[in-house]
Amino acid sequence: MLEKLFRPTATDALGIYELLFFRTFFHCKAIWICQSCVICLTACFCKHILLLQRLTLVLALATLISAFGSSFQYGYNVAVVNSPAPDMQKFYTSVYESRNATVTDNVLTLLWSLTVSMYPMGGFFGSLMVAPLVNNFGRKGTLLFNNIFSIVPAIMMGISEVVGSFEIIIVARFLVGICAGLSSNVVPMYLGELAPKNLRGAVGIVPQLFITVGILVAQVFGIRSILGNAEGWPIMLALTGIPAVLELFILPFFPESPRYMLIQKGDEKNARKALQRLRGWQDVDEELQEMRLEEQSEQAEGQLSVFTLFTLRSLRWQLVSIIIMNMGQQLSGVNAIYYYADSIFSSAGVKDNDVQYVTVGTGSVNVLMTLAAVFIVETSGRKLLLLIGFGICCAACVILTVALSLQDTLQWMPYVSIACIIIYVIGHAIGPSPIPTVVTNEIFRQSSRPAAFMVAGSVHWLSNFIVGLVFPFLEKGLGAYSFIIFAFICLATFIYIWVVIPETKNTTFLEISKLFAARNKVEIVVEAEEQKMKEPEVRDDKQDVITAF
Repeated sequence: MLEKLFRPTATDALGIYELLFFRTFFHCKAIWICQSCVICLTACFCKHILLLQRLTLVLALATLISAFGSSFQYGYNVAVVNSPAPDMQKFYTSVYESRNATVTDNVLTLLWSLTVSMYPMGGFFGSLMVAPLVNNFGRKGTLLFNNIFSIVPAIMMGISEVVGSFEIIIVARFLVGICAGLSSNVVPMYLGELAPKNLRGAVGIVPQLFITVGILVAQVFGIRSILGNAEGWPIMLALTGIPAVLELFILPFFPESPRYMLIQKGDEKNARKALQRLRGWQDVDEELQEMRLEEQSEQAEGQLSVFTLFTLRSLRWQLVSIIIMNMGQQLSGVNAIYYYADSIFSSAGVKDNDVQYVTVGTGSVNVLMTLAAVFIVETSGRKLLLLIGFGICCAACVILTVALSLQDTLQWMPYVSIACIIIYVIGHAIGPSPIPTVVTNEIFRQSSRPAAFMVAGSVHWLSNFIVGLVFPFLEKGLGAYSFIIFAFICLATFIYIWVVIPETKNTTFLEISKLFAARNKVEIVVEAEEQKMKEPEVRDDKQDVITAF
């Protein structure tokens, strides 16, 4: 009875309305109200009650702890080397020259490019570890294990100045990159499997929100009067270990992914308990039945490897889509702005003393727009946000190229350059940054999801590495015209999404599989009685029958 009170249906609520409202007002001649309107309002009211109840305290806290402990570090380490770069480069120079060698500009640029790019290189190797770790340790277990790759490099970076070694910083950036590579894939996977269908998109964007918060916190700490100075930068680099320590102590109290426990471990008892904690009620049979159906359809397949993923015709366009989206996300220029924000703003005409505050302002806009995406993704959909985001980024890069090339001739052009960067950040924050991981989680099933995230993460971090390593030389060679390359990449990604990517909001795995079936030239057959998928068999030269779940 108590459970029913906490899960009101439209019928229950209408009974209350009938008692308290109709009998009072419908028999009163002074007031006439349309009963159908009340029915509609009641149904909407109950629907929103159910939505709010599904976001339980356990689900909310699990989301916040995992996102802060893991995703926050990703963003923090993207921006942490930006503001203290001049002081860190002076440290590099002093250490290098103390070894009886002269530092040329090219050598210093190379060392600094390595410092920046070792982070995404570590992210690439971290992505390669995703599938074996999540399949053996679980989603939550992998996040706990991953904290090693944050705490150890935090200590290394903190003592780098004391021991007089810039090599320690480069190695530590690689290790913390492994942490980011794992967390950027495992956190969305973990939260996507914890969340109910109607909250999957919103919860899936929370990791990206914490990435932007991490970027903003690093930008704030990077203000010269705080830690972005010769004395404070080692402390600033070492602070990345604090979220990892908190996650290490708090996350064990929250449940593992129910889908992982039931489908991959066969532990229905603990999967049921986890679902009951996450949903806030005892009746979780419908959701468990959905998982069992998925488990039955995957028994013959087992866990798919990356090689198998590339050979499956039924997943061909899903695989191509996550590769294109992640390449577009990273090669669109966003990390060039975050890694080298100060130098970009300086070239845009911002005074040296004001650059740090403009950078913080840009980071604040990034956080606000990502927060907005959390609330609108379930109504606007994934595809629309991707199209709007890449369209804005393309236009901003074109105008920024023009503004940077004309700023010496027109006094007001620097303001246009700054506006273009802010508009670019807005566009990227509402679509290209948060949505690809959400879509990746939705278009792959349980057996192929770890391998798919490994592919997506590898492409993501390899593209990130290329931008971090190449952009300083690209900026020196092409100057203002370096951003026109990013504009073409944004345009190509926009066209692909428009033509290929379907809308996946509030849809089941079966419905998403059907959306891709025609493009993959396969056919989905569902038995009416058992609702199982038939085994693959050849129909003709161009069509197959596939398992959809």
